Amino acid sequence: MSNSVAKTTKSRNYKVASIPADGFGPEVVSAAIEVVQKLAEISKTFTIEFQHIPWGTAYYKQHGKYVEDNVLEVLRRYNAILFGSVGATDVPDHISLWGLLLAIRGPLQLYANVRPVRTFPGTLSRLRDTKSGAPDIDWVLVRENTEGEYSGHGGRSHRGQKWEVATEVAIFTYVGIERIMRFAFSVAQARPKKLLTVVTKSNSMRNGMVLWDGVALEVSRDFPDVKWDKMLVDAMTVRMVNSPGSLDTIVGTNLHMDILSDLAAALAGSLGIALSSNLDPTRKNPSLFEPVHGSAFDITGKGVANPVATIWSTAEMLGWLGEGEAKDTLMQAIENVCNAGVLTADLGGTANTKEVTQAICEELEKLGTRK
Repeated sequence: MSNSVAKTTKSRNYKVASIPADGFGPEVVSAAIEVVQKLAEISKTFTIEFQHIPWGTAYYKQHGKYVEDNVLEVLRRYNAILFGSVGATDVPDHISLWGLLLAIRGPLQLYANVRPVRTFPGTLSRLRDTKSGAPDIDWVLVRENTEGEYSGHGGRSHRGQKWEVATEVAIFTYVGIERIMRFAFSVAQARPKKLLTVVTKSNSMRNGMVLWDGVALEVSRDFPDVKWDKMLVDAMTVRMVNSPGSLDTIVGTNLHMDILSDLAAALAGSLGIALSSNLDPTRKNPSLFEPVHGSAFDITGKGVANPVATIWSTAEMLGWLGEGEAKDTLMQAIENVCNAGVLTADLGGTANTKEVTQAICEELEKLGTRK
């Protein structure tokens, strides 16, 4: 008998919190988990245990709150968080959003919201429809995720009176701006074009946004190989439509990028492919990955939701966890399925949620056998 011992690949194990929450969140999260488990089964290099957490509007109606009191302690037990959507027709949006998603993002300091956008092969998109020869979109949008216009500062007085007053205070700090700028410049530096556009509105917002511009200039000196420019947010909407090839990496405030990222997804095809990674670049806390299409009550329960945004979110999650090869394989599977025409209605197809999910699983099996 030979004394040699066969080498074995040690499987890496991850524990992920699954928070499907509201609307068709449970449908798309379930689809994404099915795909990731199929990928793990094929790769045999990692395993993921998804643990369901029942926070959401149903939990709120039963307990009077969207999350447990020890929400941060609970989430810090996991390597990552997969989120569905939050919101209900019978609960005001500011209560549901601040009760659940924003109760996680800020306290966990998930300050870098990364929203990649691309035009998938075989899909319909607004820019392709124009027949203008515009290049397909391949952007990364970086959103400051913990301060700015969504800081939660402000208040209301004289409620119910004709002279009621409400204030919403946008908070900009040097620390908050510098860290998101360094993150954005680093993202741009790692991409082939090495191009960053800083979105601003400093012509009329003369305090916070002027600080924003100043810090961007200061940070840029540490990235001499990155070409960057500055764009007022209103002019940016026009540039995204008329000159998409002039853009690559984009950074902006909480409010500005919330809006522009929806425009970007619509230009690329649909909100059904819009995703985001809510990252803590220090890695002290688990990062959260989610689609950003909302609860979509008009199609909830009909089995026609586009699962691509959530599945793409899990690909980004795998990359963040260090499973770069698995991420690349999953993205290739998504592209191949889109190119084959297995698409939901929002992308110009006739497939339902289950059919798209199954097609991606089958494509993963094909890709696995080719290795």
